[in-house]
Amino acid sequence: MRIRGPRLPRTRAGRRRLVRLTMSGCVLALLPVTWLFVSTADRLRSTADAPRADVAVVFGAGLWNGEPSPYLAHRLDAAVRLYRTGRVKVVLVTGDNSRQDYDEPDAMRAYLAGRGVPASRVVTDYAGFDTWDSCVRAKKIFGVDRAVLVSQGFHIRRAVALCEAAGIDSYGVGVADKHDLTWYYGGTREVFAAVKAALDVVFDPDPRFLGRKESGVTRALAADGR
Repeated sequence: MRIRGPRLPRTRAGRRRLVRLTMSGCVLALLPVTWLFVSTADRLRSTADAPRADVAVVFGAGLWNGEPSPYLAHRLDAAVRLYRTGRVKVVLVTGDNSRQDYDEPDAMRAYLAGRGVPASRVVTDYAGFDTWDSCVRAKKIFGVDRAVLVSQGFHIRRAVALCEAAGIDSYGVGVADKHDLTWYYGGTREVFAAVKAALDVVFDPDPRFLGRKESGVTRALAADGR
């Protein structure tokens, strides 16, 4: 049995309409990405010129055999530099701990502690299941009003835009990585993730888990001032 594909318009006017529809679809698909670039244009920094803030937020990026993946390790290394140079006082690590055998935040805390960041200066968010959840919880649960966000370059614009939408005055440090397969996958994924980000901003959904307010950031800042 012969399977026929969709027929292209036979008339010139029909083909023009198809081209216009295709171009319109492409423009609509790229609008969320354009929004991310425009809205965060003046919010990106390096570890050397990041503004001083009480809190740095580091987003999870996977574990390898219980240890931070190379991409996550690079984010944490940037947070270490921010802490050592006095640009931030406290590091909020946010990631996935939805299973007993998978704990991003504690692995991130241990990595930072092994590089000289005191445990009393690291606060863990165990329900940062995606970027929007992490941003909303940083604001509503941990009381973060201003922060330096740390992630890979292909993700940092979305992180800044979402945290800004959640009510956090945010600046982003995009960590550079070699352009390997993971980097290209992450960049491609961001095109689709930008659509979800736009929907999150418009509809303002609650995180998967919100829970009660936590005083970890407040206590860490109080200890820093002693």
